[in-house]
Amino acid sequence: MTEQPALPRQAGQPSCAAALPCALSCRTLLPAAVGRGWLCRVELVQVAEEEDVSGPWELQRAGKRNVESGLEADGSQGQEEQEPVSSTACGEPEEEEETEEEEGSCCSEEGEDGSNIYFYYTIGERWIDYLQRTEDSGFLRHVRPKMKRKSENGLDGRALSPGKKLCKGSEYSRTLGPCMPSPTTTFGDLRNAKAGQARRRRIPSVAPPPELQDWLRTFQRWSGPEKLLALDELIDRCEPSQIKYMMQVIEPQFQRDFISLLPKELALYVLSFLEPRDLLRAAQTCRYWRVLAEDNLLWREKCREEGIEEPLNLRKRRLLSPGFMYSPWKFAFMRQHKIDMNWRSGELKAPKVLKGHDDHVITCLQFCGNRIVSGSDDNTLKVWSAVTGECVQTLVGHTGGVWSSQMRDSIVISGSTDRTLKVWNADTGECVHTLYGHTSTVRCMHLHGNRVVSGSRDATLRLWDIETGQCLHVLMGHVAAVRCVQYDGHKVVSGAYDYTVKVWDPESESCTHTLQGHTNRVYSLQFDGTHIVSGSLDTSIRVWDVESGNCLHTLMGHQSLTSGMELRDNILVSGNADSTVKIWDIKTGQCLQTLQGPSKHQSAVTCLQFSSKFVVTSSDDGTVKLWDLKTGEFVRNLVALESGGSGGVVWRIRASNTKLVCAVGSRNGTEETKLLVLDFDVDLK
Repeated sequence: MTEQPALPRQAGQPSCAAALPCALSCRTLLPAAVGRGWLCRVELVQVAEEEDVSGPWELQRAGKRNVESGLEADGSQGQEEQEPVSSTACGEPEEEEETEEEEGSCCSEEGEDGSNIYFYYTIGERWIDYLQRTEDSGFLRHVRPKMKRKSENGLDGRALSPGKKLCKGSEYSRTLGPCMPSPTTTFGDLRNAKAGQARRRRIPSVAPPPELQDWLRTFQRWSGPEKLLALDELIDRCEPSQIKYMMQVIEPQFQRDFISLLPKELALYVLSFLEPRDLLRAAQTCRYWRVLAEDNLLWREKCREEGIEEPLNLRKRRLLSPGFMYSPWKFAFMRQHKIDMNWRSGELKAPKVLKGHDDHVITCLQFCGNRIVSGSDDNTLKVWSAVTGECVQTLVGHTGGVWSSQMRDSIVISGSTDRTLKVWNADTGECVHTLYGHTSTVRCMHLHGNRVVSGSRDATLRLWDIETGQCLHVLMGHVAAVRCVQYDGHKVVSGAYDYTVKVWDPESESCTHTLQGHTNRVYSLQFDGTHIVSGSLDTSIRVWDVESGNCLHTLMGHQSLTSGMELRDNILVSGNADSTVKIWDIKTGQCLQTLQGPSKHQSAVTCLQFSSKFVVTSSDDGTVKLWDLKTGEFVRNLVALESGGSGGVVWRIRASNTKLVCAVGSRNGTEETKLLVLDFDVDLK
C-alpha cells in the first residue's frame, strides 16, 4: 500500500500524522477491523484556525477549501473545489452559507465519485472518542454515503425526505425556494431520531428542580469549549452510579451494526474470521446476521478447516424459519461437533458384543466402513457387520494361526503361521488366491493398491499382485526375522530383529539404504514417503530421511519397547510397554505431550489410534482411554473390563469417525474373547 502524503496544516494545528494514525484501503482495513477497533468513514479537509465548532459531531466550516491532490482516493491529481459565494443568498452570515455549499457538495462530481473519501482505522480507541478528540483541530467531519439519482428530465421525481438539506444551486432549491439555516444537531435530536421520534424515558420519581431551565439556558449560551469545560467539571462531581447512568444513555446511541452496512460479500469475508462457535452466536444477533451466518460457502470453509470433506445432504431437508436457506455444510459441521461431544462426554451406551473366536486370541483386526474383520490363532478370520453385530462370513482355509491381515473394500489378505498368504472375497467368503513362497510364518504385511508386501520370519520380503496371485519380487538382505513393513507404491521399508531398517527399490530388488543405529530389535515402523520412523526394544525412536538415509532425530523418553506408533503429517504418537503414550513433532524432535498422570494406563500399551482431536489407547490393564491430542489431558475411560488387572486384556482397537471396535479377552480365562463395538454417531431425525 502506497503511503499517503501529509495534509498541509495551519499554524497551531497538530500534524496529519498525529491526527490520523493510518489510512487504509477498504480491502486492507476490513479484516483488521474485526474485534480490534472501530471503522469510521471521514473526510480530510483544510479548515481555518478561527473556525468554530457549532455542534458536537458536525463541523461548520468557512473560507476556501482545498483538497490536497496527494489525498485523492485513486491517487490522481486532486481538483480544487469551487470558490464559495460571497453574497448571502439566504440572508444568513457567510459562514452559514458556506456550510450549506459544503454540505451540498454531495451533488457535485467530486462528492459523487467519492474521490476525497477515506477510511481510517484507529487502534485501541473507539472512533467516537477519536472523533471528539480531533474535531477541535478541524480535521474530521462525518459524511454519509449519498447517491444522486435523476429522472430523464433532469429533475429527481422523489419526494423530499424529512429533514433532508437542499443542495445549493440544485433543482430543489430553485423550485422550492431559498435555503433556510440548519440548526445545530444536539444529542437529544439524535437520540429522539433513533428512537423513532418517540420521547425518551425520563426519571419518573424525581420532580425537576425549579432552577433546571435557567441552568440549561445558561449552558446553551456558552461556546463549545466552555460547554466541554463545564461537562468536565460536572463529571468530576458525579458519583459512580450517576456516571453509569450516563453511559447507559449515551453508549447505545453510537452503536453501529457495521456488518449490515457492508456489502454482503464483504460482510461474509469479515465473518469468515470468526471461529464456528462465535459464528453460531453471531447468528443469534438479528435476522440479517442469521441469514449471513447460514451461508453455505462460509460453512464449507469451516468444514474444510476441520477436515470435513462432504456436506450433509438429508433426504428430508430440514425446514428453517421462513426466509432462511438450508446449509448442508453447516449441518455437516454441526453433526461432526455433536459426534466429537459424544466421544468426549456423551453417554456411553451398551456396546454391541461380537463373539465367535471362542477362547482364542484375536491377533489382528481391520475395520473399514461397516465391515469388521478379525483374525485369530484359531486359524480363521471372521467378517462382521458393524451395524447389526452379526458374523456374516467365516474365512476358513489356513492351517495355522492368522497373525497379520490387510483389507480394502471387499478384499481381505491374511498371513499365517502356515507360511502362506490368502486373498479373500469378504462378500462371498471365497478364497480367491493362495500365495506360496515364504518358508516361515508371515508376520507382517502392507497393502497398497493391487500390490501387497509381506514380511516373514524367514528374513525375506515378497511383493505380490493380489489380482493375479503372482509373486513379483523377492527382497533379500535381512539376517533375522522381518517384524514390520511399510509400502507406499514406490519404496518398501522394513524393520527386523537384526536391529536394522532397510529401504528397498522393489522393481530392481535392491536395498538402497540400510539404516543402522538401533541397538536392539525393531518392532514398529511408520513411513510417509519422506520420513521413516522406527521403534525398537532399545527404548528409542529414530526419525530417518528416506532419500539420504541419515538419522534426523533420536527420540528418547520411553523406558521400554515401543510396540505401536501412528504418524500423521509431522505428529507422531507412540505407545510403549512402560504404560505411557507420547506425542512428538518429528520435524523438531520435541516431545509435545506425555499421556500420563493419575489416570494413565497401569500396564503395557497394546494399541493406539489418533485423530485431529483425540488419542485412543488400549492396554493390558483392560482399559481403553480417550485423551485430548492438543493438551495431553485424560478425557475418560471408554472401556474398563471388570477383569482388568486380573487378566483381562484389550488386544487391539480400530476406530472410525463414529465407531470404536475393541478386541478383548484374557490369557487365563478371566475374560471371554469378543469384540466390543461402541457407537458415537448422532441421530439426524
